[in-house]
Amino acid sequence: MRLIYLSLLILFLHTGNAQSQFINDDVSYKEALVKAKKENKPVFIMLYATWCPHCNVMKSSTLKDPAVMTFLKDNYICLWKDIDKEEGIALKSKFDTKSLPSFLIIDANETVLYNLKGEIKTADFLNEIKNALNPKMQLPYLEAAFMADPSNPNKCLAYLNTLRKGRERVDLSKATHTYLATQSDPQLLSELNWRIISNGVSDIQSHEFQYVLQHQKEFGAVASPDRVEKKIINIVTELLRPYTESLDTINYYKQREIAKTIHLQKTDSLIFSYDLSIAERSTNWAYYKKTTLDGTQKYVWNNPSTLKEIGQVYLKNITDVESLKKAIEWVKRSLDLNDSYDGNLLLARLYIKIKDKKSALVYAKKAKAICKEMDWDPKDVDALLTELK
Repeated sequence: MRLIYLSLLILFLHTGNAQSQFINDDVSYKEALVKAKKENKPVFIMLYATWCPHCNVMKSSTLKDPAVMTFLKDNYICLWKDIDKEEGIALKSKFDTKSLPSFLIIDANETVLYNLKGEIKTADFLNEIKNALNPKMQLPYLEAAFMADPSNPNKCLAYLNTLRKGRERVDLSKATHTYLATQSDPQLLSELNWRIISNGVSDIQSHEFQYVLQHQKEFGAVASPDRVEKKIINIVTELLRPYTESLDTINYYKQREIAKTIHLQKTDSLIFSYDLSIAERSTNWAYYKKTTLDGTQKYVWNNPSTLKEIGQVYLKNITDVESLKKAIEWVKRSLDLNDSYDGNLLLARLYIKIKDKKSALVYAKKAKAICKEMDWDPKDVDALLTELK
């Protein structure tokens, strides 16, 4: 009898554990469509990658929750596809997936009903997959309602708010400009229209964004100055970041010229940081030198950490003495703002590189004093002092 109870307990624990695990169902996309039609259910697709940290968080948290998994199994035909393998590659291309993880809900005819992306907390995710079953909350219904009345800001915003849950801002552009084309310039200055512009405008050269640039004060009164500034900074980030991350230098430099037309200190400073990143990642040290010589004092003169980062790049990759002297000037500025162990050590190494051992010794000793005061491991500075002696 005890053996029977033990066996039942093990079975119960195993079943409970299985329900709370992320389960990769081995079913093909075509099979899922057939089952969806037969069972009158939508298809739920998770597109992920093993190297994606956000995907792994979802698999180890939200998608281990029994309530989430039970709801998915009861109401959807589920697919879990790795974008680096077989069908996952095709599905990523088919649905133009740019963010991971991506969650697609489609019907048996392959119409996208709902879209989600990124890390989503358990309660929010459960709420979303419940909403996705409501026809009046699905994308086809919201799109049709908007297109039947394209000058209605509430219908436009309802469609955009659902669309952006799983798509990039650029994917909202068509609907946004369809609506904005029905508005005169003075009409753009309203809270609802600001929300539509903020959500859906991604083209720096568009009339609406240029109107925002020319009327920042007025839009600031409608929304807030901070929200307007944030939108301007975001549009530059969204324009340049993809080319920086993919190291597409040709398109980066083309789009950079467009971003520079904004002529604001904060956006120019952002462009400066992207210029440094793409120059360093492409090992274009001539461009890195030109960028820092032109912009360091203008954009990061009061940022000690960035000044030290530039100094480190010069130490590792730049050889001509005059340029290294500029790096020394920048690191000295960082020490004026915030005296630090690593800054003094960096300065000593830069002086060694231009063969000024006397100055190097001065800053090495300063680094040693800070190290002793903070009771840190002196290994690096001791090695440097030994080298200098």
